[in-house]
Amino acid sequence: MALAVAFLLGGLIGLERQYRQRMAGLRTNVLVAIGAAAFAAIGMRLLGAEGGTRIISYVVSGIGFLGAGVIMKDGGAVRGLNTAATLWCSAAVGALAGAGLAVEAAILTAFVLAGNTLLRPVVNYINRKPIEQTSEAEYRLHAVCDPEAVADVRDLMVQELENLNYPVSEIETLSDNDDVVELAAILVPTTADPKELDHVVVALERHAAIHSATWTVGTLG
Repeated sequence: MALAVAFLLGGLIGLERQYRQRMAGLRTNVLVAIGAAAFAAIGMRLLGAEGGTRIISYVVSGIGFLGAGVIMKDGGAVRGLNTAATLWCSAAVGALAGAGLAVEAAILTAFVLAGNTLLRPVVNYINRKPIEQTSEAEYRLHAVCDPEAVADVRDLMVQELENLNYPVSEIETLSDNDDVVELAAILVPTTADPKELDHVVVALERHAAIHSATWTVGTLG
């Protein structure tokens, strides 16, 4: 029963991650959840609550190594933190299920899904707020596309931006796997119009090879 609960709840978390084409998707989150549930259940069965607590403490430290494997440093940016945190939460869901706390596991799953979905518009809104500082703003146009269409999408991003007189400094590959590739076109430091960038996003998303597009703004220091 514990494994079934962990499988179901881990699957819900994994489905959201898979839909957004993250590195740790459906299978990874399910395996983390049922693995944590199995270890917790073994401890509970052999040594009772004390054994379960002891095993879960090892799961907490062990999942840290797994999470570290998905965190990558790209220049001055660190990527994969949200994926690692989600895996950590999937392990917690599994541990709760393995300890017989199915209701608590379901509640935690709901909070994880809310954190990864409901907070996304808030994060995007904050990231797009104009930066009222003396430092220069760095605008990035992101696009997630099919691997075989990378070259065409690169050209398309440059073309759409240059049509609005926004020169591109460089285009980075943020993530690359068998299913999708995420590209980021970095604009030459300038003041950009959010409405114009929104129009570029809409134009990019019309193309079948592009799964999603967005833009962000940060500071150069």
